[in-house]
Amino acid sequence: MFDQELVQQLARELHEAEQSRRQVEHFSKRFPGMTVADGYAISRTWVAMKIAGGRQVRGHKIGLTSRAMQQASQIDEPDYGTLLDDMFFEPGEIPTQRFIAPRVEVELAFILKKTLQGNTVDVDDVLAATDYVQPAIEIIDARIEQFDRHTRAPRKVFDTISDNAANAGLVLGGHRTDPRAVDLPWVGAILRQNGVVEETGLAAGVQGHPALGVAWLARKLAPWGERLEAGEVVLAGSFTRPVPAQRGDAFLADYGPLGRFAFTFT
Repeated sequence: MFDQELVQQLARELHEAEQSRRQVEHFSKRFPGMTVADGYAISRTWVAMKIAGGRQVRGHKIGLTSRAMQQASQIDEPDYGTLLDDMFFEPGEIPTQRFIAPRVEVELAFILKKTLQGNTVDVDDVLAATDYVQPAIEIIDARIEQFDRHTRAPRKVFDTISDNAANAGLVLGGHRTDPRAVDLPWVGAILRQNGVVEETGLAAGVQGHPALGVAWLARKLAPWGERLEAGEVVLAGSFTRPVPAQRGDAFLADYGPLGRFAFTFT
C-alpha cells in the first residue's frame, strides 16, 4: 500500500487539477502496484483537504453499479465517493467553468430521515430509513485523464476511485416521493440533450433495485466506524450511460410520474 506521504501528494495533485482544470496522468500508470485501498486512501485524503477548507459533507454517491460497467472496470462491486455542499445545483443554469470534462448520468437520490449503519443493513432497512426519493442527475468529471494522453488507454478503477469516484456535482429535481409508494426498479427516465433523446433507462439497471446500492454502502462504511447519517443524500447509481456535456448544451430529464426538470450548461 502507498505510504501516507505519497497519498498526501496524490491528493494534492487532484486538488490542484480541479482548481486549475488541468488533468493529471493516470496514477495507476505511474504506480503499477496501486490497489483499490490506495484509491480510497487518496480520495478520503482529498475530501479531508476540502473539509479543512470549509466544505461540508452532504452525502455520498455510488458508482459502477451496472453489471456492464463492473465488467468493463474488471471489478465485482460498485465504488463510492463523497458529496460536498458546493456540488449541489438547482435545475436551470450549470456553470461549465466549474468542470473539466463534464458528463451527466440519470439516477435516483435517497434522502435519509434515519441513520443507517452496520454490516447487516438490507433493502428493507434502507426503505424504512428513507424520507423520500427524488430524481437526480449526477455530473461526473475527470481530474485524472479518462484516456492516457500518450497511449489512449482508459484509466483504471483505481484512478476513478482516487478521483472521488468521478463525482463533481448533482442536480435534484422532479417530485419527492415516498420510496414505498412507487415500484422503484420500474422507475424510468428519458434524457434529452438539445431536444434529442440520448438515453433511456430503468432504475432496475442499478443492481436490480436502487436501494441495494445504498444498503451496500452502509455495510461498506461499517468497518471504518462510519455510517449514513439522517439528512444525507445518497445517489444510488446511474441507470444510463454518461452523456458528455459542453457549454450551451440543454438537457431535459423526464422521469414520468416522478416529474421532469431542465438544466443548461452555460
